[in-house]
Amino acid sequence: MMGWLGFASRRDDRTPSRMEILLFPLNTVLFPGGVLPLRIFEQRYLDMAAACMKEERPFGICLIAAGEEVGGVAEPHPVGTLARIVDWEMEQLGLLQVTTRGEQRFRIVDKEAGPDKLWRARVEVIANDGPLPFPVERERLLPLLRRIAGDVGPARIPEPHRYDDAEWVGYRITEILPVQNLAKQKLLELEDPISRLEILEKFLDQRQLLD
Repeated sequence: MMGWLGFASRRDDRTPSRMEILLFPLNTVLFPGGVLPLRIFEQRYLDMAAACMKEERPFGICLIAAGEEVGGVAEPHPVGTLARIVDWEMEQLGLLQVTTRGEQRFRIVDKEAGPDKLWRARVEVIANDGPLPFPVERERLLPLLRRIAGDVGPARIPEPHRYDDAEWVGYRITEILPVQNLAKQKLLELEDPISRLEILEKFLDQRQLLD
């Protein structure tokens, strides 16, 4: 049985990093380096946010695979993103507004729902080997992303803007695409950043959105 605040990280010979976190299933996909504002009003998630801020720990955001955001215990997709609260305010009692920032991706190893209807999960953090140089053959993607970043501003796409990093560019384009969340989830789960860029270029080219 995993404890209420069983957040201790640990390492072993089989996995790069494992930790225990609380999960927040949502009808959205958070990407590493992305910004996601949340309005929290359910008591279970108010408690979760308070615990994470007190302990300076992240929680996990996963796209809902089955179920509803509010009330029940929604089934999450197995791959999500660690989310850290970077800003918050409570202008009225019982309504917490937070800004979260995406960190590493993770894969759920096992999970259980407590009597408070909160998922507690043991997850494997998906290692990031560091920046991958942006391939010159995908440079058609950059003018579009630069325009969008200028339009939405740093609140939506925070600086520094790493246009030379294939993974960063792929995540930023994917999170703003007007496509279903399931398609974004598949791109989040994709292991190869270069393949992600190829898929994005083909999608945008077919819709004549590239110069």
